[in-house]
Amino acid sequence: MVIALLAFAAVVGIILFLAGLAERRGRRNVAWLFLAPTVVLLLVGLVYPAGRTVVRSLYDAAGSQFIGLSNYLTIFSSDEQLVVLRNTVLWVLVTPFIATIIGLIYAILVDGARGESFAKALIFLPMAISFVGASIIWKFVYEYRDHIENLLPGQQQIPQIGLLNQVIVWLGGSPQQFLINSPWNTFFLIVVMIWIQAGFAMTILSASIKAIPAEMTEAARLDGVSAFEMFRFITLPAIRPTIVVVLTTIAIGCLKVFDIIRTMTGGSFGTSVVANEFYTQSFSAGNQGLGAALAVLLFILVVPIIVYNVRQLRASEAH
Repeated sequence: MVIALLAFAAVVGIILFLAGLAERRGRRNVAWLFLAPTVVLLLVGLVYPAGRTVVRSLYDAAGSQFIGLSNYLTIFSSDEQLVVLRNTVLWVLVTPFIATIIGLIYAILVDGARGESFAKALIFLPMAISFVGASIIWKFVYEYRDHIENLLPGQQQIPQIGLLNQVIVWLGGSPQQFLINSPWNTFFLIVVMIWIQAGFAMTILSASIKAIPAEMTEAARLDGVSAFEMFRFITLPAIRPTIVVVLTTIAIGCLKVFDIIRTMTGGSFGTSVVANEFYTQSFSAGNQGLGAALAVLLFILVVPIIVYNVRQLRASEAH
């Protein structure tokens, strides 16, 4: 730590010395001197690794033989990798919309109600939990213990420690292995992400709703519009840019989701997604080429969403 602090102080000192020297020689445009360390760090920590990853994706598992686009062809032709892509699409299509809808409905229902702050804190609380912590919680919720259909006299049923299975048993059903049966197990994993992100959506959308001018809502009430018409013609158009931001932000999180998959199933039983498969291929299976190709694919999928998000933010600021 001491060495790092001394190095930082030395870099700042050199920059200030060079900036002062340049100004004494009549040069006023010295801002680039202060940007230089950031540019160097970006080149070393971002641009160079990204370039190395792209190059590595064109080689075989050992990284010794150039195979061109074969790794990318494997991603779109292998049955196992197609399942990974299918799961990723499900995450991106299902999670953002459901989480945003839940957050929006909750934000509208509690807006101006008594105990609004407490009600918002309850749904926002999962956001304070790490993805790993939330995954462990829900893994216990889905926990399964074998259920004996025909009990012998004096034989006791094995108690369920999973909340969901215990409720099913109370209702007279048989416990289920929610995290094993594909493709439904993917949806049970998606529930965890929705549980976490609904609070984020509620917080952002609630702030946007409160920013609607009071004159607009009062004029609508004086015109006698119903609650549904108020939502459709006043609230929804006013918060549309915020909804887009929330949707795209959650979608980016779904594309990069790793913690939930790794903690709850490890990618087994047909639940792996691109981010988890990249880790598995790179560090478990030892296929560096395919792992790099998956990382590049993940980057390609995220970039359009980020660009669209930035454009929407600029458009909303312009208005």
